[in-house]
This record gives sequence, C-alpha cells and structure tokens, in this order.
Amino acid sequence: MLSICRHEWKLGLKSLLIWSLSVGGMGFLCILMYTSMEGDMAAMADTFSNMGAFSDAFGMSTLSIATLGGFFATEVGTVHGLGSAMFAAIMATVLLSKEEDAHTGEFLYSLPVSRGRIVCAKCLALLAELVSFTLICGVLYIGGFIALGEEIPMKELLIFLGCMLLMNVEVSSVALIISACSARNRIGVGLGIALLFYAYDLIGRVVPDMKDYLFAGPFSYTNASEIFSGKEMSAAALITGISVILLSLAASFTVYLKKDLAS
Repeated sequence: MLSICRHEWKLGLKSLLIWSLSVGGMGFLCILMYTSMEGDMAAMADTFSNMGAFSDAFGMSTLSIATLGGFFATEVGTVHGLGSAMFAAIMATVLLSKEEDAHTGEFLYSLPVSRGRIVCAKCLALLAELVSFTLICGVLYIGGFIALGEEIPMKELLIFLGCMLLMNVEVSSVALIISACSARNRIGVGLGIALLFYAYDLIGRVVPDMKDYLFAGPFSYTNASEIFSGKEMSAAALITGISVILLSLAASFTVYLKKDLAS
C-alpha cells in the first residue's frame, strides 16, 4: 500500500510543483507589488469600499485595501482560493479514472492488494499533495511579507491556509466521485466543479437573498477578508464541509469497489 502511495505521489509531483509555484508565485508577486501601489491604493480604498455588492463580493467593504493585510486578503486570497480549488479538482478527477483510461488498471489490480487499499493509498497521496501545495504557497507568502519588512499576520495566515486546505479536501472529495464513476479522464468536469463552487459563493455574496445559504458552498469558510478581519467563522459551514467530505468519500468508495473496471 505504501509503495502505491509513493508511486502516486511521484506521478503527481510535477503537477504539484507547477501549480503550487504558479499560484504561490503569483501571490508572492502580488505582495511585492503592494509597495509600488500603496499610494494609489490609499486613494482608491474609500471608492472600492463603497461599491455596494462588488465590494461585498471581494471583501473590500470589510477590510481596507490600503493596508497590506487587506490587500493580501482581497487579492492573494482570491488567487489562492481559485487556484488551489482548480488544482484539487484536477488531481482528484483523474485519480481513479486514469487507470482505466490508460489501461494501467490491468496491471495494478492484478497485484495482491485489495481494491479498497489501492483507493486508500491513492487518497493518501492526494492528501499529501494538497498539504504540500498549501505549505509551499504559505512559505512563499511569508517570504513576501519578509521581503517587504512587514509584520507577518501569522495567526490569520495560518487560519486562512488551514481553511483553504479543508476547502481543497472538500472540492477534491466531490471531484473524486466523478473519477470513480467514469472510465475516462474528465478534467473539464473537475474544473467546472471548482468554478461552480466559486461562482456560487461570489453570487451568494452579491445577492442578499442567497447569503443565508452560503454555508452550503466550500468557499463560505475560506473568505480571507472575514478571516483577516477577525470575523467569527460559521460553524454551519464547517460542519457542512466536513459532512460533504465524509459522504463524498463514502460514495466514491462504494461506487468504485462495486464497479466493473474497463479493460
């Protein structure tokens, strides 16, 4: 089982490095750009904070973008949230289906290891990739604060990254169902799931009647502006997220263990 986990890790290492360095690198550059834009941001802060639904959707009514913390929450928070969700969805969507799509399952499932243990090993490798993605991005963000000589909001940053990791696990668990049901790689469907979750949260923050239902989406407890402003996290959103993860994993295992694999 551990050898399968290591093999799966090696297969996803290239994608992990590309995505984490791209998303984390963009966040790092955004932080460095703050000093050159600080004067303009101060002049535009009041305007952006009074743009109604637009300000609410991107958190600019909660935090001032004239501060580094507010700038990080509104800019880097958005980049990391969407980028990490897309990475999680892509990796999970092909996790199981690639064995049938590439016809490597004929060898893998002939090994003296149960199908359930193989799926567990693949899921552990995916979890390790998501944790590594979060750590790499976190190091780059901290590096950005250090490069500017600014104080690192460590508490808020750790909460933000922890919530993002949970969100990525939730997105990947939902995408895993697609992988378990399909005999072909459905990367487009996985990306669609991530974008749909993001759009749901964005629309929910713009439309007043939908705000009471934001807890149903994984982005509801990862809003950086709320985390950096010290707003209390929604217990309903966290419970819903954990429940979705458990139910999605159970559904994926049930479907895949009973599935007739294509040769």
